[in-house]
Amino acid sequence: MKRRAALALLATPALAQGRPIRIIVPFSPGGQSDTVARLIAPGMAEALGINIVVENRPGAGGAVGAGAVAAATADGMTLLVDSFGFVVQPLIQRGLPFDYQRAFAAVSQLVALPYVLVVRANFPARDLAGYLAAARAGSVTFGSPGVGSIGHLAGALLAHRAGVRLEHVPYRGGQDAARDVAAGNLDSAISTANSLRPLTLDNRAHGIALTSARPMGTMANLPTIAASGFPGYDLTSWNGIFAPAATPVTMQERIAAAVDAALADAIRRERLSASGNEPVGGPPAAFAATVARDARVVRELVRETALRVE
Repeated sequence: MKRRAALALLATPALAQGRPIRIIVPFSPGGQSDTVARLIAPGMAEALGINIVVENRPGAGGAVGAGAVAAATADGMTLLVDSFGFVVQPLIQRGLPFDYQRAFAAVSQLVALPYVLVVRANFPARDLAGYLAAARAGSVTFGSPGVGSIGHLAGALLAHRAGVRLEHVPYRGGQDAARDVAAGNLDSAISTANSLRPLTLDNRAHGIALTSARPMGTMANLPTIAASGFPGYDLTSWNGIFAPAATPVTMQERIAAAVDAALADAIRRERLSASGNEPVGGPPAAFAATVARDARVVRELVRETALRVE
């Protein structure tokens, strides 16, 4: 039934003839958001019968590219592929010429991916209870891909829920944090499995727990923080498609249906899964609910902990 509805949406007249859809990725080439966008774009183009061009517009933590989409004509021809940072940016960037909450419509979630907590090889604990006991007994450091990243927020939320102090060490990316964990210069790190899983495969680090509500991704063998004594804990990263807020609902639904068609391809799903991503898809309303929920969690975390994300 859902597939027939999606096909019906895609069968409507073509989008602007002779002009490709632009998908703007507000980060540099080769990163998580860029990789996901470039994997899914060809399938979307095939479903819609129109060319799609992926364009990188990095800068200001994603605000430069997002601003370009916010200012674009709301005709479905300019889209944004952003990450969980979409809900953090309003707390970091001041004086933006647009409002993240009002400028965009959430169209479709592309993928979900958990972050993972790992510890250095000689850390005196191999599970979350032991990790928190070590934090209660003394100073424990954790690295993340940067201030305001989901790794930073995940560590802050864990420390808040557990009533312990974890010393945050921000890096410019997950790979940088991974190198210091492997070298034994950092007690732990919270980042993507892509960055941290290689360390666990050759025992340069040990996996402790996932930040997602349920096991998923390439390290789904690990327990979740939620199942390790903190029910309701869930900070799951994602990538999704946004459009300018005034984009017609029918156009949003066509784009979401094209995402579903792209994600139905087994080879594409396998390539996404191999990089730690769980394909999601679904209608605009479902993604909008996810974005609203995560924005609420981040705002509450910042308020309750006085967390500085600037």
